[in-house]
Amino acid sequence: MPDITIKAKDGGSFSGYLALPKSGKGPGVVVIQEIFGVNEVMRRISDDIAAQGYVALCPDLFWRQEPGIQITDKTEAEWQKAFQLYQGFDRDKGIEDIKATIETLRAHPACTGKVGAVGFCLGGLLAYLTATRTDADCSVGYYGVGIEGLLDEAKNIKKPLMLHIAEKDKFVPPEAQKQVKDRLGGNPLVTIHSYPDVDHAFARVGGTTYVEAVAKEANARTAAFFKKHLG
Repeated sequence: MPDITIKAKDGGSFSGYLALPKSGKGPGVVVIQEIFGVNEVMRRISDDIAAQGYVALCPDLFWRQEPGIQITDKTEAEWQKAFQLYQGFDRDKGIEDIKATIETLRAHPACTGKVGAVGFCLGGLLAYLTATRTDADCSVGYYGVGIEGLLDEAKNIKKPLMLHIAEKDKFVPPEAQKQVKDRLGGNPLVTIHSYPDVDHAFARVGGTTYVEAVAKEANARTAAFFKKHLG
């Protein structure tokens, strides 16, 4: 599918990869990138979500630093580039760009109205913040990094949120995982799934920590969650 243009709230514009369902219409899902940009992995995820009947839109959230980033997790140089982009990323501006993406998706002729979000890694954190700072109809975060530092925002959750936690996540230590579970576990709007013996990015197809069986389990839960809240 071709990229579309999204207008930023503070001026300028950025691109997003759009994937349409076979029917041509459906609820929307914002797909929130990892630290590697809107690369082949994110486009494949968007295509898979579209195949489930949704209008998937993956915005380029690194556009303020370097538009069009598409790197992989295969070389040390690419990892260094990814971490450089991550460290220079303005989280608050990123959420504003996600808000703009939600509005663009809701206004798109293929979208039937409701819009959810799903994010991975950096996008997992942003999916949590999508639940606390936007009017998305539901949100899903995979192995979000840094959620424990933003738990004061949990009081703002108004729509369903699902989090997938990797218990051996090298970027989210057990203490941080416990804080998230303790603070959010009692919230009726929040569903937490915790997976033992898997590392960060267990659902990234082709990645060194990919675990197919666990990825399928998590993805099936996400699909059921979207069907319930967006269908």
